[in-house]
Amino acid sequence: MNVDVDGDTLILGIETSCDETAAALVMGGSDIVSTVVSSQVELHASFGGVVPEIASRAHLELLNPVIARAMVEAGVRDDRIDAVACTIGPGLVGALLVGVSAAKALALAWDVPFVGVNHLEAHLYAAMLEDPSVELPVVVLLASGGHTLLVEMREPGRYRLLGQTIDDAAGEAFDKVARFLGLGYPGGPAVEQVAHEGDPAAIAFPRAMRNEGLDVSFSGLKTAVLNHVRDHPDVDTADVAASFQAAVVDVLVVKARRAAAEVDAKGLALGGGVAANSALREAVLDACMADGLRAYLPSRSMCTDNAAMIAAAGWHRLRLDGPSPLDTGAYPNLRLTSTEPT
Repeated sequence: MNVDVDGDTLILGIETSCDETAAALVMGGSDIVSTVVSSQVELHASFGGVVPEIASRAHLELLNPVIARAMVEAGVRDDRIDAVACTIGPGLVGALLVGVSAAKALALAWDVPFVGVNHLEAHLYAAMLEDPSVELPVVVLLASGGHTLLVEMREPGRYRLLGQTIDDAAGEAFDKVARFLGLGYPGGPAVEQVAHEGDPAAIAFPRAMRNEGLDVSFSGLKTAVLNHVRDHPDVDTADVAASFQAAVVDVLVVKARRAAAEVDAKGLALGGGVAANSALREAVLDACMADGLRAYLPSRSMCTDNAAMIAAAGWHRLRLDGPSPLDTGAYPNLRLTSTEPT
């Protein structure tokens, strides 16, 4: 199927990788026409984390209404949509299959291309969606519940993996610490809220690998928090939260600055759920000002899972690679790999 991809190409994006059911319409890879997200946070809150079976069933119930709402808000009919893009991984396999099946069905019904999108690659476009003036190359710090990556983006579709976590992701560490401290779910916002009342210098938590390369490690920090609280049962929870958050932010910003200097980037961009953290955003702004870099901080709604970034990535993938085969599956362990030699 030959497709001319240009500024008028309208992509329907679908996202169902975890606990957000989302649909969006994006034109030309950067113009958000509509975006709708239905969150499942309340469904999973009592369990202290995402329950895969519940997530999959919720996607089944919510996806069609979410797509319909996105189309109504955009004021378009199905004959105006030029392609359907969806997340094919990484994520929960059952949740992914709901989106993949729906996207293929719509692409077949509308006789338009289907485009499978790597969820991690899509996060790289979040900042560009809201700031078309992004000057490349940039280093993107992608920090979420499942991943922590430093990626050099030289142009859309051309990127290089510079560093990553060797154990826990930053968001995973937030979730585990929040659970241990009894702060609730989701962990990131819960820790941030309590941290506002604490002293970030109260406890000198370790900064593993801070001065070594571009990879990161948060498993030791998580363990240090648990041990400190067990050894000091009367410690102020707010101080623990603030000191833990400060350690995570410190490591992430040091590594991002180092990566930007090594590849001579023009700016730093954030992506992923942890990028909504206020302390991280402020630290990145300060670092960019000190280093003479542009800071690209997507809005908090673009940091968390959404379908606009899926549609944007789908536009670029369609332009570069063409449609995806209809036998494309769901890949729960899909990784982000460099598109050029390291």
